[in-house]
Amino acid sequence: MPRILLINPNSSAATTAMMVSIAAACCTGRVEVVGATATRAPAMIVDPEALAASAAEVVEIGRAHVGACDGIIVAAFGDPGAAELRRLCARPVIGIGEASMHAAGQGGRRFGVATVTPALVAGIADLADRLQLSAQFTGTRLTPGDVAALAADPARLAAALAEATRACISDGAEAVIIGGGPLAQAADQLQPQFTVPIIKPIATAVDQLLDRLAV
Repeated sequence: MPRILLINPNSSAATTAMMVSIAAACCTGRVEVVGATATRAPAMIVDPEALAASAAEVVEIGRAHVGACDGIIVAAFGDPGAAELRRLCARPVIGIGEASMHAAGQGGRRFGVATVTPALVAGIADLADRLQLSAQFTGTRLTPGDVAALAADPARLAAALAEATRACISDGAEAVIIGGGPLAQAADQLQPQFTVPIIKPIATAVDQLLDRLAV
């Protein structure tokens, strides 16, 4: 059975387990999903410095495991290390940020991002620009309050992301990305509340990697 390596660029083993569980549920027994957790990063990446610093370890993890996997998912929304891994490894590498934006922007659709990290907003806009999707990108809407406190309260996190999603729709978004790997569980809960597509980064990256692997 083919194997997907999901790299968590932050150091939370619990977050890795959650994302692996969500990814595995998308695969319906077609592939095995294994996780790898960074050790030198913070438990949640909330600023550009931590995101950039995590890239080197992502590359190290990917290169160490490349012989035992058929494809790699980089499970942080800024895709740290994904481009370099793609250059170095003879395996498909998918970043959840790029995967989500490509899916959200299909057919010229306008899209926004709902997320929790104010310091990463500029980087999200930069990603849309690099992917040549800026004309369709309606912007990022943020949850209020302390990121760590929200992350510790799943019900409050889901409610706050729902409000940010509504704000994206008011901006003209025809699809909304829930921007972050650690937000994957909350993202799963949101679609029933909305008629526009809610783009879930982990599931979207898995779907794209399965297409690449033809399984």
